[in-house]
Amino acid sequence: MKGYMTIKQASEVWGVTPRRIQVLCAGGRIEGAMKFGRDWAIPKDATKPNDKRR
Repeated sequence: MKGYMTIKQASEVWGVTPRRIQVLCAGGRIEGAMKFGRDWAIPKDATKPNDKRR
């Protein structure tokens, strides 16, 4: 889809694991992320959320 990236693409851009991206999407931390079946679509202009674990 135009204007969106996959979890794998987002993990490469943001430097985090694909699993971490899934957790952020499921937790509603990535604005505009949408789930289609078992896959997530993340807007290309989305910003990496701050890590609240630290």
